[in-house]
Amino acid sequence: MLDPRILRETPDVVRAAIAKKHLAVDLAEVLALDTAWRMLLTEVETLRSQQKAANNEMAAMPKGTPAFLAKVQEMKVISIEIKAKDESLKHTEEKLHTAMLSVPNLPHASVPEGRTSEENQVFATHGAITAVSPHALPHWEIPGFAQLIDFARGAKVTGAGFPFLIGDAAKLSRSLLQFFLDEDVKAGYTEVSPPIFVNAASATATGQLPDKEGQMYETTPDKLYAVPTAEVPLTNFFRDEILEEAVLPVCRCAYTPCFRREAGSYGKDVRGLNRVHQFDKVELLKWVHPTTSYAELELLRADAERLLQKLELPYRVLLMCGGDLGFSQSKKYDLEVWAAGQKRWLEVSSCSNFEAFQARRAQIRYRSKETGKPELVHTLNGSGLAVPRVLAALLENNLQADGRVKIPTVLVPYFGKEHLSFN
Repeated sequence: MLDPRILRETPDVVRAAIAKKHLAVDLAEVLALDTAWRMLLTEVETLRSQQKAANNEMAAMPKGTPAFLAKVQEMKVISIEIKAKDESLKHTEEKLHTAMLSVPNLPHASVPEGRTSEENQVFATHGAITAVSPHALPHWEIPGFAQLIDFARGAKVTGAGFPFLIGDAAKLSRSLLQFFLDEDVKAGYTEVSPPIFVNAASATATGQLPDKEGQMYETTPDKLYAVPTAEVPLTNFFRDEILEEAVLPVCRCAYTPCFRREAGSYGKDVRGLNRVHQFDKVELLKWVHPTTSYAELELLRADAERLLQKLELPYRVLLMCGGDLGFSQSKKYDLEVWAAGQKRWLEVSSCSNFEAFQARRAQIRYRSKETGKPELVHTLNGSGLAVPRVLAALLENNLQADGRVKIPTVLVPYFGKEHLSFN
């Protein structure tokens, strides 16, 4: 959530941020509600001051006198007025809180202008896309693919986008997860195994609500949400808590299955493993001091990149433009691997700085050593990494002439052999 002082004192800055993100927000309504709330708050505080003064006067009066009885009547009138104003204040405050949830985070000054993904900037590249196997095919066209990754039976059991991974495919997926977690722990992250269902307060804190209701699976009657990413339970670990400044940065990693409805997705870009409704992912998350958050973002990105480098996958880093940045982020990099069979880039990680946006919603703070007062932390997260598209790129880029897939050297100790066979 945005700092209300920024909205009140520099509304033009907020308007510019909304325009840069190409979002539709009724800022005039938010400002009007904020003004109404502050006016009502002043009225209530004035009435309470009058009530206190009248109480003090009554305490000094002899009971039963005309002056005392007049004060009693005055107190009754003030009490009725306070009750009515309190109700109005509470109602307005609830409307203001809901309206404030519609205001996006401010993009960092380094975020480029742009409306669509085509206007994202290539920040860096690694590896040559020509150095992959000349035998590459789209992974779903590899002979025997359906024997290891069965979409048809997954659709029968659950629905489209819920494939079965069988035999070596399941083992390779598990190998990737173990490799990711081991490397992340080596990089200084503490592994966590979080819940895979969260409540509405948790989803609101991270910005999934009220922005992305249509993308999440919801349970009934419990009203819990299956996690779209481990970011949600991890971030909320410290919700409504105050950390000591000395412990920052706190770095955590977690594996979870992730569930996304992907409403409205269709076409060639969603074939095979490119876009599924259930997938495995390791998430990296940091709670950091505000003065170091952008340096920590670069370190986070480097941690995610290192995994791709060790897997010998060509990739590029995109700096997201304003229109493709997202509601909650201040700055975001996307990491995309080259899938040689499809001849296209596939996103496998997003590394984002939210500044204090999530922390304000979740009330995650640290106690300043200098002032002793609680201050909001900055939160950052990134995928380290998502399995399906990494798996797709490995299958395509490493496909050999005999139909087997060469396993990257770093994965051989996990997978137990140097090739995956579809036979």
